[in-house]
Amino acid sequence: MDPTHRPTSHIAFFNIPAHGHVNPTLGTVAELVRRGHRVSYAAPAEFGPQVRAAGATLVPYETTLPASDRVEDWPSDDPVAMSRLALDEAIAILPGQLRAFDGDRPDLVLHDFGALTGRLLAHRWRVPVICLASTHVSAAGPEERRARQEMFEEHFADDPRWAEYRRRFREFLDDAGIALSIDDYTGLPERCLVPMPREFQIDGDAVDGRYAFVGPCLGQRGHQGEWRAPVDDRPVLLVALGSAGSGQPGFYREVVAAFTGTPWHVVLATGTLDPALLGPLPPNVEQHRSVPQLAVLERASAFITHGGMGSVLEAMHHGVPMVAVPQVNDQHLNAERLVELGLGRHVPLDKATAARLRDAVSFVASDSGVAARTAAIAQRMRRLGGAVTAADLIEFVLHGPREHWQDHVARLEGGLGRGDAGHAVNGTTVG
Repeated sequence: MDPTHRPTSHIAFFNIPAHGHVNPTLGTVAELVRRGHRVSYAAPAEFGPQVRAAGATLVPYETTLPASDRVEDWPSDDPVAMSRLALDEAIAILPGQLRAFDGDRPDLVLHDFGALTGRLLAHRWRVPVICLASTHVSAAGPEERRARQEMFEEHFADDPRWAEYRRRFREFLDDAGIALSIDDYTGLPERCLVPMPREFQIDGDAVDGRYAFVGPCLGQRGHQGEWRAPVDDRPVLLVALGSAGSGQPGFYREVVAAFTGTPWHVVLATGTLDPALLGPLPPNVEQHRSVPQLAVLERASAFITHGGMGSVLEAMHHGVPMVAVPQVNDQHLNAERLVELGLGRHVPLDKATAARLRDAVSFVASDSGVAARTAAIAQRMRRLGGAVTAADLIEFVLHGPREHWQDHVARLEGGLGRGDAGHAVNGTTVG
């Protein structure tokens, strides 16, 4: 397709209220807008600044979910309660989203895996749909998926909440005329963009062609403000546990103790943590509620991270080795994957003493093998294309033969070549 004569379209994004899900999509939004497409973005009003900065029109909705930075309000150890939260959100916001797009229906829908209304709305509007993964996708085939579901059903057979959840979800789909099973609707997209290299995906070689590994879709984030790098050549260490990890004053005190008086210039992003809890900081440590993470990573020599997928991919893109201190959800999987690929170390939160953190950072920042592997996977990720490749695939679905998506994705990966970063395994868990 001649890029100077692309037909333009109205594209709608549907996402959940979490910075770790919204931020990774903004580069793709900006690239679509640059190409002349009109983008509407359904998210709560708090995400307006970054959505508008990327060039999209915010379509706000009132979320029923707990605040993303309040880990204690999320029943993460109760999968039934978590499933019910997601369904309750979808049922509550669906009428407003239908009204918001009444008379201005999009030509294509993109939706986060957790945004349960996206696929339903695309079905109602009879437009193509693409799922956006925010973490690892499932490599399970039909038999394995069926066996897992049977095991899940058996495990929760005596829980009346589970039966009620399934009944309400089936009603949600039936009302929209969707015959898919609940499990296929939530876990088996028609096509999906995955913002990582296949090498980082768990069992990546087994994931089929409905999933396109495009790499991180980064873009400008002027809404995050600026950061002034040190004027000398001191190595920069970024420390950030994400929006949900700010309630860890003890951890940050260990970090300060670990690097006081060292050559490291330490940048702490501590979220809502009261700065007074850390006391006076040494001259080589600066504390912020949040930082423009991409700008800091451009200068960083190491990164202590919670292991959220967005942060991990941003660091990999910049070739920055990591020390992962995971807390919830996929962070533990990402920490293990970093170790397996020799891209960093894993320090459990309950063992994150000053000495262990200092040793882990020293290792990842000085080991030649880690340096070689981080450089290799950074090069691979940049070749994948990120937002440009994602936009190309979106336009292919808009204007190409939709039934040939998997063939197109296979040709794309073949043209880019398969990286070898996944074959270098030399990591160590600090336990």
